[in-house]
Amino acid sequence: MTEFNPGLPSIRQIQNFIKDQKKVELKLITGDTLVGKIMWQDHNCLCLSDQYQQLTLIWLQGIVYLKAQ
Repeated sequence: MTEFNPGLPSIRQIQNFIKDQKKVELKLITGDTLVGKIMWQDHNCLCLSDQYQQLTLIWLQGIVYLKAQ
């Protein structure tokens, strides 16, 4: 199990998206693209809230890229 290290640049960037309530686009390894706001993250997953406030739990291993909109 990997420790959650908030000192890593990627984790800090996601934490900034959460703090700033930035809308992000996630591309998944399935080819799906999701858009919403990240509610929280841990060392395995993040939670994305879409335009309907539906929460989706996403495993970090399934993400191809994540970018601010």
